[in-house]
Amino acid sequence: MVNVEVMPPLMFGGLVVFLLIGFPVAFSLSAVGLFFGFLSIELGFFTPAYLGNLPLRVFGILSNDLLLAIPFFTLMGAILERCGLAEDLLEGTGQLFGKVPGGLAYAVIIVGAILGAITGTVAASVIAMGMISLPIMMRYGYDMRIATGVIAASGTITQVIPPSLVLIVLGDQLGKSVGDMYAGAIGPSILQILLFVAFIAGVSIFAPHRVPALPDEALTQRGWALWWRVLKGMVPSIVLIFLVLGTIFLGLATPTEAGAMGAVGAAGLAVLNGRFTWALIREAMGNTMRITAMVMFILIGATVFSLVFQGVDGSLWIEHLLSGLPGGQVGFLIFVNIFVFFLAFFLDFFEIAFIVVPLLAPVAAKLGIDLVWFGVLLCVNMQTSFMHPPFGFALFYLRGIAPKEVRSADIYWGAIPWVGLQLVLVAIVIFWPESVTYWLDRGTGVDPSTVRIEVPLPEMPDDDAPPVFR
Repeated sequence: MVNVEVMPPLMFGGLVVFLLIGFPVAFSLSAVGLFFGFLSIELGFFTPAYLGNLPLRVFGILSNDLLLAIPFFTLMGAILERCGLAEDLLEGTGQLFGKVPGGLAYAVIIVGAILGAITGTVAASVIAMGMISLPIMMRYGYDMRIATGVIAASGTITQVIPPSLVLIVLGDQLGKSVGDMYAGAIGPSILQILLFVAFIAGVSIFAPHRVPALPDEALTQRGWALWWRVLKGMVPSIVLIFLVLGTIFLGLATPTEAGAMGAVGAAGLAVLNGRFTWALIREAMGNTMRITAMVMFILIGATVFSLVFQGVDGSLWIEHLLSGLPGGQVGFLIFVNIFVFFLAFFLDFFEIAFIVVPLLAPVAAKLGIDLVWFGVLLCVNMQTSFMHPPFGFALFYLRGIAPKEVRSADIYWGAIPWVGLQLVLVAIVIFWPESVTYWLDRGTGVDPSTVRIEVPLPEMPDDDAPPVFR
């Protein structure tokens, strides 16, 4: 006779087998969940009425207004990917920083951060920067590993800098507001940019021949003409960033409303750049439809799996495994981040967010860990999934647009130092939680449990007088 205690590890093991076979994640989750659900009913672990919760949970997903932010932000990024904004930014900042060693790399990092704050998609950033800056870096003697690494890494900044799609999903899974997730990600975003800039600065000091400055003949613009070109690309981007993020932080719009405004703003930028066409809109909407459908199917599959997993006391099994780790909060965070780091070799960030995070969040809450800090920390960790050789999507995107003379080995080896820098950021966020929590709304500072509300009782009327209330 099978005991209920062995069901959670059997479910988890079955899911791993399906994923290793290569079966689609959404359908793997659903198949494993339904199989073990029917098996649990036959074995008497729960009644058929328990699975009656499934339609309600699926309807709850489909009616979740917060998830509308995903197609809006995806549409915004898809439009900006094709409207020429990245080209203007890269060419202007490349000319501006080209006089110093590593100038092109600095330009790629800065533009990657700006694109991350207005697109939220890794593919748009990596492809745009790779097509424009990689040929220039190759022409003027940049080390191939430095050039490919900085392009791929700067594209992955998108995953941490708001309005990141990962933060929206993590906020939904952790039960925290997207505004708090975005505010908490401000500190790690700044730290990541500083780490990347410091790395290039170190290379330019100790090995300047690997990141040479541009020769005078390559600097075609100077003075006010150059500054005007940079500002012409920067100002619309800053306006769009405020339209999206500023309205959320000021409480003027929900993430869904801000995403809708961002999509309209992206279309406006496409019109200003003379790139707005119906073909562009069709391509952007098709890309948005594919990503949104993928997310919803994975989320529905994860709901089926998690419902059955909870029914066989899977949460207690996870809690028993993780709550007894040595080191308390820090030990738990170190173990979880090592686990997520290796999972990211094989799973996409959406899959990790929908499968793993709901299992870890209750344990983190029981250990007294701030869930916004926990979510931002996982987001910082999961961005390494885009840089892992040989499965990182950023590396695939770069390989797809790089010239034939760029070897795949250089792309893979070039990614390793940047993965190391991202892991340094994970360590900083673990041991310095204020890097996340400092940016959160601290409230009024009043403990609600100490508040007393005294209501005066009405005067009691005489027996013969009508009742009077004051």
